Amino acid sequence: MRGETFRRVVQAVPAIVFAIVIVGEGGLVFALGVIAIGIICMHELYRMMRRARPIDLAGFLALAALCLTALYGRRSQLVLVIVLALAVTFLLALVRERRRDVAWGIAATMLGIVWIGLAIAHAILLRQLPHGGGLMLDVLIGTFIADTVAYFGGRAWGRRQLAPRISPNKTVEGLVSGIVGGTFAFWLFGLAYQHEWFHGGDRLIIGLAVAIFAPLGDLFESMIKRDLGVKDTGRFFGAHGGALDRLDAVLFTVVAGYYVSVAVLR
Repeated sequence: MRGETFRRVVQAVPAIVFAIVIVGEGGLVFALGVIAIGIICMHELYRMMRRARPIDLAGFLALAALCLTALYGRRSQLVLVIVLALAVTFLLALVRERRRDVAWGIAATMLGIVWIGLAIAHAILLRQLPHGGGLMLDVLIGTFIADTVAYFGGRAWGRRQLAPRISPNKTVEGLVSGIVGGTFAFWLFGLAYQHEWFHGGDRLIIGLAVAIFAPLGDLFESMIKRDLGVKDTGRFFGAHGGALDRLDAVLFTVVAGYYVSVAVLR
């Protein structure tokens, strides 16, 4: 277990540095950074779903449009971007020489837009909130600590399978460990350098939401991969899989973190 922990930490260092830099800069730098990450994740998804023949270009354009709208527009305008994305997907499907199973291609494309594109856009919305840089880091820390504690808690105490048909290795004990660990990590990190404005009760509520939604994001991706018969989405992180494997939980927690923060921090 010590060797596994060391490998995870070493492989996470470049990603941690990258996250700190773009979160610290905020604005357009953060938006461009998360757009790049989102395109990598979307490419991995579309590659897994290649038999459905998704319209990749439509997905990439929609992701960029969602992010730029989140940066320069209003949250309500994201719905308009989704509507236009469907129209663009249809038009790009029309110019294809082969249109067999085009319905599956459009569906696969829209899955990437809604799942990945909207989540990445909410990361930008979260970063733009007052104290958004700190909140974004808190969400990332809470998410990854929840995942790590769930992994080791499951290995140490896991007895009852959580979702055997989706992810046989996940256990109820690991889930509980992750929720407790992720919530505490979020609360503690906020206490360390945000105590002047981030009250303990607010940290606890937002941290709990992040820790609960993290395993849901993980299970969602596991269900997609199991249905497609894929073990890893790619090799972006070497032996630990692709970008989507590492960020599946984040795609849920940034959305939860944003809306709970808006509701709690007034």
